[in-house]
Formats: sequence, structure tokens, C-alpha cells
Amino acid sequence: MRPIRIFDTTLRDGEQSPGASMNVEEKVQVARQLARLGVDVIEAGFAISSEGDFESIKRIGGEVEGPVIASLARAKEADIKRAWEALRDIPKRRIHTFHSTSDIHLKHQFRISREEALKRSVEMVKLARSLVDDVEFSPMDATRTELPYLAEVVGAVIAAGASTVNIPDTVGYTVPAEFFEIIKYLLGNVPNIADAVISVHCHNDLGLAVANSLAAVSAGAGQVECTINGIGERAGNCSMEEIVMALRTRKDFFQADTNVHSEEIMRSSRLITKITGISVQPNKAIVGANAFAHESGIHQDGLLKEKATYEIMRPESVGLGSTRLVMGKHSGRHAFKTRLQELGYNLPEDEMEGAFQRFKRLADQKKDIYDEDLEVLVSETELSRTPEVYSVMGLHISSGTSEVPTARLKLKMGETEAEYTCGGDGPVDATYKAIAALTKTKSTLQKFEVKSITGGMDAIGEVFVTLQDEGEEDGKTVRGQGADTDIIVAAAKAYVNALNKLAAKKTRSGGIKPEL
Repeated sequence: MRPIRIFDTTLRDGEQSPGASMNVEEKVQVARQLARLGVDVIEAGFAISSEGDFESIKRIGGEVEGPVIASLARAKEADIKRAWEALRDIPKRRIHTFHSTSDIHLKHQFRISREEALKRSVEMVKLARSLVDDVEFSPMDATRTELPYLAEVVGAVIAAGASTVNIPDTVGYTVPAEFFEIIKYLLGNVPNIADAVISVHCHNDLGLAVANSLAAVSAGAGQVECTINGIGERAGNCSMEEIVMALRTRKDFFQADTNVHSEEIMRSSRLITKITGISVQPNKAIVGANAFAHESGIHQDGLLKEKATYEIMRPESVGLGSTRLVMGKHSGRHAFKTRLQELGYNLPEDEMEGAFQRFKRLADQKKDIYDEDLEVLVSETELSRTPEVYSVMGLHISSGTSEVPTARLKLKMGETEAEYTCGGDGPVDATYKAIAALTKTKSTLQKFEVKSITGGMDAIGEVFVTLQDEGEEDGKTVRGQGADTDIIVAAAKAYVNALNKLAAKKTRSGGIKPEL
């Protein structure tokens, strides 16, 4: 496999994301993680830009072993010398200098000729090379530079001592096929191109940073400049994790790989999120919350049979525990049954089917189905083993600050159905009075508990009630349970569940059956 160097610029270009500024301690912490990750080069900062960047480069170089430590520097003598001061005591060091080459930059920003830009670039590369053995040069806005002039600059800076020449798509302008041809042109038209590594630095303004970088690798580039989570100026940079996993997953196509320890990717991503406060979108490739999450029943069924059916890489390979089967309205029976078994529940087929149907109804009501929700469904299945003398068929509540709370309840009792409307002190009180009136039962509500099973506005509410039957000398006490996204419906289910348990106890003891 052809080795591809990873040049990580999270601490320099990545930090240029609005709001992503890091202090020295945070930069050192990130650099240590980048070393664990196994990147080849850490661009630790822009030495002349601030005292903080200067100190960060020195600290990282003194405390982090493994990668080459680089400082950015404009093609100016003061920049080069300041970078050298920061890197002086670091054994593996690089000065990365740059100058614009596109006509639009030279005319409007620098107001100099091509000849002057070439002269400055060569002089500053020579100065940097007199200070360090490892010099990188970037012709800024290379993808909008005329190719013959770009080739002339590249050849001249290599001759001056640059061992790496970076071809930046500074404004995210190019497209993969075009960038491939640019790299091929340079490889074919710069006589001394073999004396340097060709690097690429792509921005994501058109969402093509990773695709352009991969096209460049296919054309012969040997280094990719990128950032963790793709953070950076404007729309960001080429995403390190996507480049690494694309090369690793498609070795058959690229015939190239990196030295990155991919198992450290998630830890690196989360560290950057924590320090910068810039969250990763859920559907972000590799590191997004949904990157290895599957809700579709067809996908879940395939994954449970053979992971290769719908996963092209293992979540463990990027530092995640395992594939996550997201339980939702698109999930099928296979995934539902598997998840219940993982939670320790093995239901008979008839009960499993009932629980699955309740799960589908619940999934239509709320977005996220948590393990706690599934446990409630199982408990409802277990509760259903109690003979249903009574069951709630419908409930309508009318309540407010200026009206008497009213419950219109429809109840199934044995083989018949009946409806009753009743008022009360509150919606639960009205509901319970309607239940008592329809069932003609007398019991005392000793305890009423409400519990939110999961977080969020659409959480399932679970209600527990303790009833004591007033019609019995021994005062039988039972505990009823009900769950629903509507807490009043859950309260009604709990009360009815308790009455069913009382009825079952009377039947088992030979007592009088409830009047229907």
C-alpha cells in the first residue's frame, strides 16, 4: 500500500472556525490526542500571529512526541524567523510557508506581478531551508492559478529546498475531475517533482473537500491536509476521519493507506467537540451520532443476519462500541425481538406479537424509543396475563381553569361495553369516579405515583396505584400499573389493571365475581 501522510491542521486552520479558539492548555491536550491518533504532521499554529500561538508551538514541541511539529509562516522574513524561534528546540520540525499565485489574488490583494510573487516565494523557501531541513510551500489559491505558471512556481520552490509542495484549493472552488487533472499536470510537467511530496489542502465550500482530496490521492498526491470533524474557515476543511476511513475501507481502489490508529477517531472527535463547542451533525459520516445507527426494518434484519449487508466498516474500527439498532416506526419484528432478548426478555410468540403491536403504536406517537420504553411494553405484556375483566376502550377529558374537569369513559366489561361521563376535582379524579361508577366497585385509592420513563416532551408516563377493596373483610390490597404518552390514559389503565387483579383474586378464592 502506498503510504499517505496525514497533515493535521486542526490547531491552525481548524481553530479559525468562528468560536473555535483554543487556549494553550487546550491545544496541548488536542496535540497529545493527535499523537495518539497517529497523524504524521501537526500544524500547531501560526507563530507570528499571536503570543498564544507561539507558546502553543513551543509547548507542543516540548511535550508531544511522534509527529512532526509545523508552524505556518507567510512568505515574509519576519514570519519565517518567528516560526524558527518557536520551533528551534523541537527535534522534528517543519516551516510551512505560503504565497498566493492566482491572478485574482496577485492583482487585487497583493498588487504585484507573477514574477515578483515567484521571487518572494523562492527567497523565503531558501531562508526557511537555511533554518530547518523540512520546508513545505503552498501556492495559495492554486486551483485558480494558470497551470503553466503554477508548474513554474512548484518547480522553483522545490529547487530552492521545499521537500513538500502543497496544492491548496483555498476557496473550495475545484471539483474532483478537475483537481485530478491539476495534480496529474504537475506530476507530468514539473521536471524535479520527484524531489518533493505533493500535498493537498481542500476547503469545503462546495461540499467537495474530501472528494477532491481523494481525487488528488488517486492522481498521485502523497499527503492530505485535514482537520478533526472537518472544522475550519467558512464551510470547513477536508475531514480527517472521512479521508482515513475512505482510504482504509477502499484499499482495493486507492491502493493507499495512512498510519492513523482509527480506533482513536471517536475520542478525537469528541475532544474537539468538547473543547470548541462545535457539535457534529447527527448524520455526519464516521463520527455522527447516526453514522452506525439503523432504524429501517429491512436494514436491521440484514444486519442481524450478516453485518456486511448494510455496514461497510465496523463501528469498533473508529472507536465505537457496536452498531446501534435504533428502535422506531420503521423497525421490524426481528430487530424488536433481538433488542428485547438483549435486555433479558424472552417472551412467548403470542406475547411477543402483542408487545410488537404496542411498540408500533408507540413509535407512531413518539420519535425516540428508549430501552426503558421497551421495558414498559414488556411489563404491559406481563400485566396482560391478568385476565381482563375490564379494559379501557376510550377516554375523553375536558378540563381547564374555568370549567369543571369532566371524563367521558368507554369501558369494556366482559362481553359488553358501556360509557359514562362524570365530573371531578381534576381529570384523574373524574376518570376514577367514572371507572368506579361503570364497574360498580368500591375501593380505596391508597397510593398514586407518576413516573416519567424517558426524557423529552413525548416521554412515556407510567402510573402506579395501590387499591384496597372495601368490599372484603380482609381488605385485599393490589398494585396496578399503566403506561402511556398521555398521563391521564396511563392513570386510567393503572386503575383498571388494579381492578382486574382484584377480580382475579376473588375468582381464585371462590368469591363473588364482579357485577357486570
